[in-house]
This record gives sequence, structure tokens and C-alpha cells, in this order.
Amino acid sequence: MLVVKSIDDIPPELRQSMVTIGNFDGVHLGHRRIFESVTGAARRAGAASAVITFDPHPKKVIHPERRPFFLLTPLEEKIALIETCGIDAVIIISFTPDFAETTAESFVDEILWKRLRIQSLFIGYDYTFGKGRRGNAAFLKKQGERLGFTVAQIGPVTVGDKVVSSTNIRLSILDGDVRLVSRMLDRYYDVNGTVVKGFRRGTGMGFPTANIESEKVIPHVGVYVVYVIIDGERYEGVLNIGFNPTFGNNELSIEGHLFDFQGDIYGKDVTILFVERLRDEMKFPGPQELAEQIRKDIARGKEILAREPTS
Repeated sequence: MLVVKSIDDIPPELRQSMVTIGNFDGVHLGHRRIFESVTGAARRAGAASAVITFDPHPKKVIHPERRPFFLLTPLEEKIALIETCGIDAVIIISFTPDFAETTAESFVDEILWKRLRIQSLFIGYDYTFGKGRRGNAAFLKKQGERLGFTVAQIGPVTVGDKVVSSTNIRLSILDGDVRLVSRMLDRYYDVNGTVVKGFRRGTGMGFPTANIESEKVIPHVGVYVVYVIIDGERYEGVLNIGFNPTFGNNELSIEGHLFDFQGDIYGKDVTILFVERLRDEMKFPGPQELAEQIRKDIARGKEILAREPTS
């Protein structure tokens, strides 16, 4: 897949493309439906398929007061996921304060038409763009009639009674409902990070432990069943997100207990795949009671993972 990091570098072969525009944070089922429409139309027309996206996320620029703003998929991860959808090219627009002043009319004329001469544009059911968010479906269809491209608006995808959206996924992660998140993403939600030395109290109780630092959205405090990928190998485990109230910690930490793992992983980069939430974080009278609960969590975690697909 071609990755174009400036609108000034768009190559001639992307002219007359089938195009979609969006932030595509998470690359979830709704995004994938749009990509399927784009690639299908491109195949039928013998044209290229292209995704236009932005970096940083526009909300970070338009609302700098809203901090922290956590992403579901940082840029490189988002690009990799889009590539798995069969898209030919990703065009990354640098979203600066100056670019935020771009009107919807200017975006259409200068980028979609002047630089790409698009055949068709595919947008999500609620997508808007441009200064004042004037670039909605009705506006785009009028511009298409004026310039000569078609516009297709793709309807929402639902999981149960939930519309699949980046916002709903983010809220579900913050609620700890990682099962629902997996269904909306069509994959386990993952957090990448580096293992750092924490309190290591789990080790003293007979459990291998690892504290993780990460920049992605972290699920709600509690205990989770997880897979952990280390040096390309996948291990099973349970993981606590919280403050370790038994020991009176004041800082949020992520502490994992891996099954059947031997070795030192401090300093290594790992990927945590969240499978299911087991319980809330609890305060115990002391280390012995905590260790007994960890044993129960491990037993329950193994039962859950035994039922998971093996892929």
C-alpha cells in the first residue's frame, strides 16, 4: 500500500480514484464497511482506492483544552490496519491550526478535485468536515453534481443495540466492556507498551508480574483476562489495572500475571490483548488474601481462554 504523507506528493496514478475521508480511529467494523465499498467500486472501475486521513487527530488541534485525548489506534497502527482492508493508498494530511481553517469548499476544490480528480467519494453516515463542519452529505452531493463525481453515504453498523463508532468504542473501553469492544473492532483491543519495574509485589507472592506503561486508551480499573505477546510469542494471563488498594498505592498501574512464563521481560516491548473483564479491583486484608484471589483469577482466566478461538 502506498503511503502519501503530503497532499503535495499525491502521484498521478491516484487521479480518478475511489476515495473516502475520515479519521478512522480504531479501524472498526463501520470503517471496514466503508473500505469494502471503496475497494469494490475501484475493482469494478479499474481504478485505485484511496483513504484520506489526518494526523494528528483533528480534535487535538480544534480542542487543545481537552486533555488527555487518547487514541484507539496511533497513526502507524491505523495505517497497518487500513492496509489489511485492501486499500491501495493512504493520504495523510497534516492537521495544523492553519489547515483547520480550510473551508469545505476549498477542500473539495483543491484536494478532491484539483489534486485527485476523484470518480467517487464514500463517506460514513454522520461524517462532516471543513471549517464549521459544513462538509456534510448534502453539501458533497451538490459539489459532485457541479464537478462530476458521485457521492455514496454508507449506513451505520450496529452490534446489538450499539452503533459502532470510535466514540462508543472509546466509552466502552473506559467502562471496561472489552468483550463489546472486541465485537465492534472485530479483533481484541490491544495496548502496546514497555515493561517497567514496578512494585513487584506479585513476584514476592509467587506470581510473575510486569508493570506496563502505554499511551493508548486504558480500560476501566479491574482485573482482566488477557493474551500478552512477547518477542512474537503469545502467552495467557490475567491483568490488574488500578491502584493496588491492598498496598495503598496512589498511582494507576497495570500489573500482569502470566501463566507458565519463565524469564525476565523488564524493558521489553509487549502487546496486551484484552479478552474479558473478570471483576472490580478489590482491597484485601493483606498479601495472603490477595494471593489467594489471584489464584482464583488465574483459574477462572484459564477457563475463559480455553473457550477462545485458537487463531
